[in-house]
Amino acid sequence: MPRFSVIVPAYKLQAYLHPCLESVLSQTYESDESPAFDLEVIAVDAGSPDSCGEIIDEFAARDPRVVAVHLPPDPADPGQGPGPARNAGLARATGEYVLFLDGDDTLAPHALRDIADRLKASGDPDVLVFGHARTHWSGETEGLHLPPHLTESGPAPFQLTERPDLLKQPSPSWNKAYRREFTEREGLAFTPGRHTDTFWSYAALLAAGSLSTLERVCVHHRRRRGTDPAPGRHFDLFPQYDRVFDFVDSRPALSSWRPVLARRMADHLAAASATVLTSPGLSARTRAEFFRLARAHYGRHRAPGAAGLCYAGVRFATYRTHRALRGIRALRARARAFAAAVVRPARTTALRLHYRIQRRLPVHDDLAVFSAYWNRGYTCNPAAIEAKVRELVPGMRTAWITTPEQDTTVPSATRRIRPESFGYFAALARAKYLVNNVEFDHRLVKRPGQILLQTHHGTPLKSVGLDLTDRPAASRGTDATRLLADADKWDYALTANRHATLVGERAFPAAYTTLEYGSPRNDVLRRATPAGTAGLRELLGIPGQSTVVLYAPTHRDYSRSQHLPLDLDRFGRALGPEFFLLTRAHFSYRAPLNRTPLPRVLDVTGYPSIEELFLVSDALVTDYSSLMFDYAGLDRPIVILDDDREAYEAARGTYFDLRTRPPGAVARTEDELIDIFTTGHWRGSRSAQLRSAFRTRFCPYDDGHAAERVVRRVFLKATAATPAARNVPEQRVRGTEFAPTTAAMRR
Repeated sequence: MPRFSVIVPAYKLQAYLHPCLESVLSQTYESDESPAFDLEVIAVDAGSPDSCGEIIDEFAARDPRVVAVHLPPDPADPGQGPGPARNAGLARATGEYVLFLDGDDTLAPHALRDIADRLKASGDPDVLVFGHARTHWSGETEGLHLPPHLTESGPAPFQLTERPDLLKQPSPSWNKAYRREFTEREGLAFTPGRHTDTFWSYAALLAAGSLSTLERVCVHHRRRRGTDPAPGRHFDLFPQYDRVFDFVDSRPALSSWRPVLARRMADHLAAASATVLTSPGLSARTRAEFFRLARAHYGRHRAPGAAGLCYAGVRFATYRTHRALRGIRALRARARAFAAAVVRPARTTALRLHYRIQRRLPVHDDLAVFSAYWNRGYTCNPAAIEAKVRELVPGMRTAWITTPEQDTTVPSATRRIRPESFGYFAALARAKYLVNNVEFDHRLVKRPGQILLQTHHGTPLKSVGLDLTDRPAASRGTDATRLLADADKWDYALTANRHATLVGERAFPAAYTTLEYGSPRNDVLRRATPAGTAGLRELLGIPGQSTVVLYAPTHRDYSRSQHLPLDLDRFGRALGPEFFLLTRAHFSYRAPLNRTPLPRVLDVTGYPSIEELFLVSDALVTDYSSLMFDYAGLDRPIVILDDDREAYEAARGTYFDLRTRPPGAVARTEDELIDIFTTGHWRGSRSAQLRSAFRTRFCPYDDGHAAERVVRRVFLKATAATPAARNVPEQRVRGTEFAPTTAAMRR
């Protein structure tokens, strides 16, 4: 029995059928038992008048995985929709799972492999829902459909009651995989006419005893030019929704889903009404009949809670009413256009004037404003300094520039400021202290009496600042003039060690004072205790006495996609059951490293505190990330995966050869990395010697008091705050009790 049956209906699609079938047959998924027949493709010629049938026969003749099915043409209803062809394919299917693919769509590369992996990881659910992308007839991708409900976090499989939003999304049949035994048991079949996916998808989701999701684009859905369905086909919506509600009524256990489906029907009819209203091929009588039927369906199936203009067009559906409502919506659109053309520029002008006025007012000596990573939340060196300011400087008011999405990361005692607001510009104009780990708004005019502290965000291995000017792949149009203008505003620049000081003063040449005080963000690592770390492990769900390895690669300037040199499944299995793997992607990619859940592997890309992840881990695997300099202060093993040094060096450049002065063992391939762990070399004596030398050079001030030194020097004007260079052994017991951050607890 093959794992998958892919059913491909074809009607007048001869120009697209070749790439469609090739995209399926070229999939890499194979079964250990029967690799040649783990996939069957049931291609159905739906009585097409063109060469679709011949193309299908050609594929079937050369590939035994292709099953050709020919349906007779129906002169009374040519192009009767894909439903009958899909049903014919279902009758011939023998696979464990069934997928549907329109004859002009394509499967993404490795889609079946990823679907198979997710099915296995989630216990072979009845239905698996995955993402898709719409492709314009010109070849341009219109949009990716990876909504939040496709997240793979949480229990798997699950029931519909746990994620009801699955019913609120568009309902094609081809963005799902169905267990064939389930479809046969439930008697699922496609109904005739257009919009046949409406009944099938809703019925499948409602009847499924178990569901799972895959956060990956598996299908590229083509929108062909000049092939929009005839406007009259929208009348097929009414019997399709009647069938949906008949299905619900036949199963009393599903009655609670009626309100959700009714609202979905109202949304669908409202969208169809707009199309019917503007279609040139319809008479006024036909339009009026559509609106009459829409009103009748709305009343028959009732949609509680539906309100607003879009639903009024269905509920009070007459042709004249709908035209009037369309006019109101047009007025709204003109109002929005007016706002874009007049109101927004006026607001921008008002903000500029407001900023100029604020700059003429006195500086607030008791106000300090902080930000980090372009307003990404309360984190890094600025966060550690802000907390220490509240502790050591009585009467100092602190504020943090952040977006609403990051509000929960900011302490309640700290004022929140929205970027581009009037309060934002007032703060930039009047705050005595301005602290950031990246550049501030370039519109900032530094006033006499203001103090700007640049904390940076780690020890640099890769080129930064002016050293990037001859590396276009990495600089991405960096404006050297603006960079220098920003550096000229700095009063202080914080560095963690002598190497960072020398690099910083060369890459950002200006008249600021360098504070070689250490990294405040690492102070928390010194205050941690075993009890606090154990609490973090429990919070993350790390089992028992597992040895935790944190894998955190950095960004690649030479590639838009993530660099994934590791097969995480293979690596995890090679480590063995005593290990637990945490994976963290670079924030710039906004996507996890592993989209498919794996045993004893947890993606922590979205976890708010990298320092807490350091504490729960027993070893770090990275490449060229500055995280290694922070982690080295813990005196825990570090392994470098240096598989693309030449490409990385050519694109970004580094300040020293990491292979000659590494913080631990170095692997050049996945096999070498596995060998380092399986032989114990990752924590052997040679690795300890390399780590000790690395710590001596790059962690001289990691004693837990870096933030205090900064605050005493910058805010309290204590000129004797310069630390003595030293290495303090890791304090596992001393210090205050460590607890998870507020943001982590909220997660």
